[in-house]
Amino acid sequence: MTIVQITPGAGAMYCGNCFRDNALVAAMRRLGHDVTMVPLYLPLTLDEEDQSAGTPIFFGGINVYLEQKSTLFQRMPGFLHKLLASPRLLRWAAGRTASTRATEVGDVLLSMLRGEEGRQARELDELIAWLRKHHHPDAVCLSNALLVGMTRRLKSQLATKVVCHLGGEDAFLDALPDSHREAAWQLLKERCAEVDLFIAPSRYFGELMARRLSLPPERVRVVYNGINLDGIEIRNPKPGNRTPAAPVLGFFARMCKEKGLDTLVEAYIHLKNRNTVPRLKLHIGGSCGPADEPFVKELRRRLAAAGYIGEVGFFPNLSRAEKLDFLGALSVFSVPASYGEAFGLYVIEAMAASVPVVQPRAAAFPEIIAATGGGLLCEPGNPKSLADGIERLLMDPQQARALGEAGRNAVFEKFNAEAMARETLQLLESLK
Repeated sequence: MTIVQITPGAGAMYCGNCFRDNALVAAMRRLGHDVTMVPLYLPLTLDEEDQSAGTPIFFGGINVYLEQKSTLFQRMPGFLHKLLASPRLLRWAAGRTASTRATEVGDVLLSMLRGEEGRQARELDELIAWLRKHHHPDAVCLSNALLVGMTRRLKSQLATKVVCHLGGEDAFLDALPDSHREAAWQLLKERCAEVDLFIAPSRYFGELMARRLSLPPERVRVVYNGINLDGIEIRNPKPGNRTPAAPVLGFFARMCKEKGLDTLVEAYIHLKNRNTVPRLKLHIGGSCGPADEPFVKELRRRLAAAGYIGEVGFFPNLSRAEKLDFLGALSVFSVPASYGEAFGLYVIEAMAASVPVVQPRAAAFPEIIAATGGGLLCEPGNPKSLADGIERLLMDPQQARALGEAGRNAVFEKFNAEAMARETLQLLESLK
């Protein structure tokens, strides 16, 4: 098949959807398919080989912003429009972009959902002209439902099928100010009616979005996210081969409140105060941008006040090799996200390293734990319950080892990029 994958870049921030799309494209290419990955807004920030390399960035973030602010910029000369979309300038902007928080981009979102009727119609025309010249896709895959404003023009101009991945849109839309929230949900419903098929990363999220978007159940299918397993066998040996000097509790995701990092810190303080697990350390890794730094600074103060800051390590923005080493050194893993997580790629990354997990009994986590057998569940937003689950595993190495091995086996069998690619391709081929 000839497939186009359209994925928004998140600037200097790591993005779970970007990681998933990048791994999916690489796996589909290995299976012999012609797949082009098209970045939007800003360059992709990845810890693996960028599958969009060599492809222009469309809907350049600077142009999108200026076109939203003034009709004058919608008619700017071609040379200036091209200059503002240059990769070098976008990389510079990516390092300085403050945020993509829902409260700050409501107007742009509504305009993007309007597609050919929005202020960025020129950007959509350029994307379709490029695709018409360079590709004739059997299917175009959108990274998330916030891009469905493109669907009508993509289908009419390219005579192609449009498939949309789902993942995290509800939290983003619900965080919009009152002035934009209801309008955005209504517009999204209208535009989603034009999409041929939706792919959700979990039954939980597929059912949730089908209800909220009034989608027929048969138009929403589930394909679990998968990860690239390259290098894991070498850097992350099986549990029985590891001999950590001291137990290590780990977190690896964006260092923010939404991912529950404050809950994990409180659970760690509970454990240290109990003193049932001697020498327990806490390692905190993942994406940390300028917007996250005040929150992380406050957590450092909390740990210092409790007397444990010297046993906590912060490891921001690691490379892939560094991430694998980080995960391989852990005894137990937890990212107790406080919102309705659609999947949680970090959970299967930890499992691939044979690390048992403790996650909230909420959102997609019970489904993922049941499908893998790789961890325990605790009460959502409850540091004491989380501490109890972590303590249970740290004090029972045999159970921890069994859960770690079960999780690893499940990831290698059905939560890998190749499995994700094969299931996705089956769905795309069924649309022909």
